[in-house]
Amino acid sequence: MLRSTVVSALASLLLIAPLVPAQAHPANPQGLQAQGGQARDPYSAPVRVPEVVGAGGVVSSIDPDASQIGVDVLRRGGNAVDAAVAVAAALGVTDPFSAGIGGGGFFLHYDARTRRVSTLDGRETAPASAGPDLFLENGKPIPFADVVTSGLSVGVPGTPRTWQRALQRWGTYSLDKALKPAEDLARRGFVVDGTFNRQVTENAARFADITSTRELYLPAPAVGSTFRNPDLADTYRELRRDGVSALYRGPIGRDLVDTVNRPPVDPAATRTVRPGRLTLADLRAYDAPQREPSRSRYRGLDVYGMAPPSAGGIAVGEALNILETTKLGDETPVQYLHRFLEASRLSFADRNRWVGDPGFADVPTRALLSQKFADSRACLISPTSVLTSPVAPGDPRHPSPCRTTGQPEVTPYEGTDTTHLTVADKWGNVVAYTLTIEQEGGSGIVVPGRGFLLNNELTDFSFTPVTPGVPDPNLPGPGKRPRSSMSPTIVLDHGKPVLALGSPGGASIITTVVQVLTQRLDRGLPLVTAIAAPRASQRNATSTQAEAVFLDTPEAAGLRALGHRFTSTAEIGAVTAVERLPDGRWRAAAETTRRGGGAARAVRPG
Repeated sequence: MLRSTVVSALASLLLIAPLVPAQAHPANPQGLQAQGGQARDPYSAPVRVPEVVGAGGVVSSIDPDASQIGVDVLRRGGNAVDAAVAVAAALGVTDPFSAGIGGGGFFLHYDARTRRVSTLDGRETAPASAGPDLFLENGKPIPFADVVTSGLSVGVPGTPRTWQRALQRWGTYSLDKALKPAEDLARRGFVVDGTFNRQVTENAARFADITSTRELYLPAPAVGSTFRNPDLADTYRELRRDGVSALYRGPIGRDLVDTVNRPPVDPAATRTVRPGRLTLADLRAYDAPQREPSRSRYRGLDVYGMAPPSAGGIAVGEALNILETTKLGDETPVQYLHRFLEASRLSFADRNRWVGDPGFADVPTRALLSQKFADSRACLISPTSVLTSPVAPGDPRHPSPCRTTGQPEVTPYEGTDTTHLTVADKWGNVVAYTLTIEQEGGSGIVVPGRGFLLNNELTDFSFTPVTPGVPDPNLPGPGKRPRSSMSPTIVLDHGKPVLALGSPGGASIITTVVQVLTQRLDRGLPLVTAIAAPRASQRNATSTQAEAVFLDTPEAAGLRALGHRFTSTAEIGAVTAVERLPDGRWRAAAETTRRGGGAARAVRPG
């Protein structure tokens, strides 16, 4: 399909997608009060609207309080960067088991004046003491679950530095001003929804073993109750007053380091919670560098993403390149999904072999994103059968049609609880920002008196080489950033924004972004429909992870007939996105049901 056809199809579809009715969360009929605040009268939670069209700027996040804060910033004259930082800080309050100042992320920014896309790498780093044996004891890997809930898995947080750098380079707000709404939200509280309650309940056993975490989150706050976090409010106030140096050089950092190295474990707990080896020098050395984005061409459009240490931009770009030569809009639903899954399988084979921290590994980014390399991989796909996983990687520097090289590598586990926000302002600036603390609840360790959870991002490193004898670019190292799958993405047409999106979901983030992009650009689905569609995620494994609703479709039966095998999961991802309409307005879109539904907001709806 030619670029003009894609843009024409978009122009016709952008104005006809129906709005999805808002869904409100129930009130709290018993007036229940969660830990961390005083009793108050019950009230309904803010409404969750998965789609809105409007002018003056739009915000899409997973949380209505956070999205409303972002729109308020835009309404008061702030730009997309100001709003994105304010939304991210608010998500640290309402979505603390997915993100917060104890974690990191990747910030993608489109500047409407220069028409340039830039990125900030806010990925966490390993301490200077880390080596390739970080997660080994007596020469053997420590059990994964033991590493998750430990100081050993905590990387230097990158989120506060990312906020500072973004505001300095592209924002108009000070950090003080940007964090004030989140501080107020943490102090006054918010209405607990089913996702928040579930996340606490499912982590209750390990939260109970950490005294500071137990004090803040247990017993699990009831749905409809009001949850307050005054310690986090005070922490935000300190960051507002003293800047991020309060964390990287000051008292917040000292408390953080002490918590990592001496986790506050209940003496009665039977869980082994290993200490970390983080230092104040590790915090002082941290930076969130500006990196060139990844870039690929798809149907005449420019697709920008995050370059290494994220594998997101490369894997999304390679999968799209593999699909470039197939007219997906003309394929049957089964053949479209078959090719999407096979392209994902191949891109993961190459991602696992070649992508790591570019400061420590020679990552052939340009070669991996070349159409020549993609064509050498695409010819492996048969319309009538399935590749056997794990598929061996290709050699991007010396691509040869239909040939693989080296040993196949499986995709290691990555925590799925992350969050993504997307913002556009009235000037046309766009932010796609994915941030995380890795596992649901991160390390499970709250910094005492500070109100935020620490990440367990270092578990994204390989514990040992994935394939013995094959170089692994993702082994731990001093100051090294673990590989990520976060995939904030911005699509441009001749330098102007068409679409921006991202998702949580660990390694499935990559496949989620590719699936939504191809359903929107190739299959012509309205954006909110593409986001709501049942998902499947193939990551170079013997079976494809798929949502239960996907497995009940006729397409799944057709894929099984081709040889695809599936494992069921409840949900994959939680997308937020924005797209520009031909008349200059914006559409913000989010999930209709996943995680209770997302929250789209516009400055001037309609």
